[in-house]
Amino acid sequence: MNIMKHVVPLTAVAPEQTAAVGQSPHTLMQVEDLHISFEMGTGGLFTRQPKQRLQAVRGISFSVKQGETFSLVGESGCGKSTVARALAGLYAPTQGKIFHAGKALNPGETSPGRGIQMIFQDPYASLNPRWRVERIIAEPLRLQNRVGNTRQARGQIAALLRQVGLAEADMFKFPHEFSGGQRQRISIARALATQPDFLICDEPTSALDVSVQAQVLNLMSDLQDSLGLTYFFISHNMSVIAHISDRVGVMYLGRIVELGPVDEIFRQPGHPYTRMLIDAIPKIEQPSQTRSGISGEMPSALSPPSGCAFHPRCPQATDICRQVAPPVHAMSELHQIECHHPAATARPSLQVITGENR
Repeated sequence: MNIMKHVVPLTAVAPEQTAAVGQSPHTLMQVEDLHISFEMGTGGLFTRQPKQRLQAVRGISFSVKQGETFSLVGESGCGKSTVARALAGLYAPTQGKIFHAGKALNPGETSPGRGIQMIFQDPYASLNPRWRVERIIAEPLRLQNRVGNTRQARGQIAALLRQVGLAEADMFKFPHEFSGGQRQRISIARALATQPDFLICDEPTSALDVSVQAQVLNLMSDLQDSLGLTYFFISHNMSVIAHISDRVGVMYLGRIVELGPVDEIFRQPGHPYTRMLIDAIPKIEQPSQTRSGISGEMPSALSPPSGCAFHPRCPQATDICRQVAPPVHAMSELHQIECHHPAATARPSLQVITGENR
């Protein structure tokens, strides 16, 4: 897998144009000040109460370079899957803009010709149990009018199945005849059918056994190298994130609280929430060591805490954390966090990013 060393600040920059051969990779996906909210009804059958607004994503910005794997990690309910569905065109942003290859995506645009495809979390639910694999993989080809019918697509389907490590004869089987890992390979083949340049991977290995997870992750890395794919990968598993990612955004209650290269974040985590996630990873070399649990629970997105949203769970929270939203600090040129009290391991040249250059 290509390990990129490019990163952008937590704030947005203008989308770039395609780079010439030999230059640095261009920005393939750009997200600027993304907000996504939902109206939630609270009334019962015979009562009416005012609807509440749930802020699932609260003003995040990031970019994804061509050929890299950018990951979002965080607990369930932090908003990472909501971001993935917005990039896929399944959710319309409440505020903000999304650019793909320099072109602004219209809210709710789901055209399969955009060069964006998605691999879903559950391989048991994402495949139609009434369809043979042949029809499942041919469906996106038919939607793009690349083939007239399923039989005309058999040559392409056979090549796709071989590409993901399955046999050509598997196209005539139904999904229930495969294991979980094989079903996810079928999902990957379906996503690759339209030759996308950007793949959204919504926890594609979380429903699989650990040994099968490694096989699927290695397959995805091989496909990225051979096809030049760009991945937007989301997970709650820090071990998977460390294996697959080039850059990581740590998400908490709708905000990206830390952003940087994966090796730097794991070597020198700056945000207390990131350190909490990393401390919870089982350590093979010290199996008997007591792991640090993630203390507390994430607050409701219907009524997020004032100031820093993490302060109710943070061991180093002070009064300013409870009252004022945290600024963005630069741990290094490529590594940034949102915190009032940067980690004690921060470099002496720590810079605070002011409002003018945020």
